[in-house]
Amino acid sequence: MKRVYVSITQRGQVTLPAEVRRRWRLKPRDQVIFEISDDQVQVKRPEMTLEETFGSLRPRRPIKDIDKAIREAKEEKVERDRKKLIRQ
Repeated sequence: MKRVYVSITQRGQVTLPAEVRRRWRLKPRDQVIFEISDDQVQVKRPEMTLEETFGSLRPRRPIKDIDKAIREAKEEKVERDRKKLIRQ
């Protein structure tokens, strides 16, 4: 385990070391998580958000009519929900 010491500013701020920012590919305005327990604080990178994953996968087939695709997806969800209700 590597330790890196950082200073706390008068306003209570710390700078994440460049090595951490590079390893986690953090950019300005990105967020990190502070997990606080009784005697420890851990800094963690959040799980990927929907915004980060958007556009990273290509559709299985090209979507020509997006409105039709949305309608079909809604209809499929309604049908799944209907079947769940019937089983209850």
